[in-house]
Amino acid sequence: MTTKECYELMGADYEDVLGRLMMEKLVKKFLYKFADAKDMEDLKSSLAAKDYETAFRMAHNLKGVCANLSITKLGASSSELCEELRGGCNTDRVEPLLAVVLEDYDATLAAIRQLQASEG
Repeated sequence: MTTKECYELMGADYEDVLGRLMMEKLVKKFLYKFADAKDMEDLKSSLAAKDYETAFRMAHNLKGVCANLSITKLGASSSELCEELRGGCNTDRVEPLLAVVLEDYDATLAAIRQLQASEG
């Protein structure tokens, strides 16, 4: 699998990230760091603890990393969750938004892991 194919699989913009980071090697480096980060676990645990301030920070961080790496699909869903958490919390909306974020995150992570596996 190529990095471009990975980006297509996860619903992301390869040309945009390559324009920003300039080298495919850097794109892969930061993708792999993203895949190893524990931010999603922190987001889920803070929501489970009803710590909405921390959950907002974690969703905001996720949104920012996605923007920097041009992971557009996950970026869009994490942005919606972030905005819901920004002004407090409507728990009726948070759970369905989190479900979409988790689905997009799992798809993103699976694509990155496929890229890693293809490198041997």
